[in-house]
Amino acid sequence: MKKFFILLSFIMGVVVLTSNYLVQFPINYYGLEEILTYGAFSYPVAFLITDLGNRSYGKVVARKIVYVGFIIGIVFTLFFSTNFADLISVRIAIGSGIAFMVAQLLDVQIFDYLRKKKWFIAPLTSSLIGSTVDTFLFFSISFYATGIPWVTLSLGDLAVKIFVALAMLIPFRLLLGTFKASKA
Repeated sequence: MKKFFILLSFIMGVVVLTSNYLVQFPINYYGLEEILTYGAFSYPVAFLITDLGNRSYGKVVARKIVYVGFIIGIVFTLFFSTNFADLISVRIAIGSGIAFMVAQLLDVQIFDYLRKKKWFIAPLTSSLIGSTVDTFLFFSISFYATGIPWVTLSLGDLAVKIFVALAMLIPFRLLLGTFKASKA
């Protein structure tokens, strides 16, 4: 279990760092620059990681994965992708931290509550609710009153996150047997 805990925590941190970096870049094709960033494609993997930890080891371990992933992700973000001279970059780091903790811990609780339902109900429901909370917290904290079209960007990112959450059901189902089943 310890090996998978460390692996999931590290991957969580890398996902946070990658997403915090990629959210700074709008997709400049097909008129999507005001409705979508590249971060929308990487961040939903965080919910997959939390849900795998929750299903396999229970909510206590899933919370620990969130905490360790948060620390790794924020340290990496502050060290590698935060420009302290740029207020938006600092706001991205703050918004990311707040949104991540709230959304991931909410995901853990919802997943745990629904864990006895059909295999796909808990990960899908918790990821959709968590993604929605995360998206609006992150974009409002990071970009409110900056001139960046944060409402349309958040809606575009949320649409992609919902699509990716659906797609993440495939690896979730495939990886379920990889981890030891929880007794909880």
